[in-house]
Amino acid sequence: MKKNIEFYNFQGKNWKEVIEKTTHMTIAAHHDDIEIMSYEAIAHCFNREDKSFFGVVVTDGSGSARDGEYKNYTNEEMKAVRIEEQKKAAHIGEYGLLAMMNHPSSEVKNPNNIQIIDEISEMIKMAKPEFIYTHNLADKHDTHIGVVTKVIKAIRNLNIQDRPKLIYGCEVWRNLDWVVDTDKIFLDTSKYPNLASSLVEVFDSQISGGKRYDLAAIGRRLANATFSESHAIDQSQSMTYAMDLTPLIDDDSLDIEAYVLSYIERFKLDVQNRVKKMLGK
Repeated sequence: MKKNIEFYNFQGKNWKEVIEKTTHMTIAAHHDDIEIMSYEAIAHCFNREDKSFFGVVVTDGSGSARDGEYKNYTNEEMKAVRIEEQKKAAHIGEYGLLAMMNHPSSEVKNPNNIQIIDEISEMIKMAKPEFIYTHNLADKHDTHIGVVTKVIKAIRNLNIQDRPKLIYGCEVWRNLDWVVDTDKIFLDTSKYPNLASSLVEVFDSQISGGKRYDLAAIGRRLANATFSESHAIDQSQSMTYAMDLTPLIDDDSLDIEAYVLSYIERFKLDVQNRVKKMLGK
């Protein structure tokens, strides 16, 4: 395992003691992406002996936006702050394990970087999670796309018995309310609302630095729950959406680009058919 990867367990246990207990795993680009996009997994494992959450942050945090108290922080100082914030979140959420891979964003976005793919493969093989959460393929942040494509490649490097049962592509920098309902994965984030708020509020360097992710993340979940169905009462008080990326790890021959474009094509046809119907065409 790469020496630069930092592992953290809130109980002070060695990472090798807990990694094999993993049931749910999130592989995210940035510090706080885990808490924004995969709260459903965190809540599912919270205070459970039979479930364990493993969060992975791929980048080093050096490119973070900063203002206010953090305005004059150097990249190295910001990296240290963001690592400590992520550890606090792991403690609050009782993560079985946290790993920070500490790669610069430029390398995550580099399609020729094989090292990151190999490191992710190794962690997944050791953890053997049932479920993996990562970014969705229609996200508008290049680093997020760099992560999800590398995660898919990393899983494809593994034998079938070492692959997860399901992999979800979640919302961060582009929500998924536009995806047709039959393509959506609905993730209930209603459980432990105080925990949900605490996890995003701990990232003070982002909030004080000018990005109110704490309000935006919770607000999106509330909006998703309310607007998910127009002709029925709300089934959930809080919800996130995800793409099902599982076909891409069940069939290595599937083209990743074509797969995400098929979502857009189905959305296009849905809009087209609704308009045509109302025009009497």
